[in-house]
Amino acid sequence: VQLQAYGGGLVQAGGSLRLSCVASGRTFSSSAMGWFRQAPGKEREFVAAISWSGGSTLYADSVKGRFTISRDNAKNTVYLQMNSLKPEDAAVYYCAASLGRGTHHSGSVYSRTYDYDYWGQGTLVTVSS
Repeated sequence: VQLQAYGGGLVQAGGSLRLSCVASGRTFSSSAMGWFRQAPGKEREFVAAISWSGGSTLYADSVKGRFTISRDNAKNTVYLQMNSLKPEDAAVYYCAASLGRGTHHSGSVYSRTYDYDYWGQGTLVTVSS
């Protein structure tokens, strides 16, 4: 699976952005997907995840209620809608795909970096205050 993330940019605090991640390969529809971010000098952190069916989602507490993850399996694309952006949301955002761990089912979601098998190149989000 190859992942291409795009949609980052410069936005004012309180604004919105939508990130997209397009996947190539036949395993997208059976892969759980996630978004992570990494700010300068910080470790990569979990943002949101969605099961392969789209029926289950998981969010970091810091983005809950502001960000929404979704996917369109027909388009091999996962999205991250980011609203009410804050300066602390500024980071490089990465999408990732997981082929599953343990009993991988339609509701499986993952929040740990090592649960993911493929990573995109990242897209930069800058939030001005």
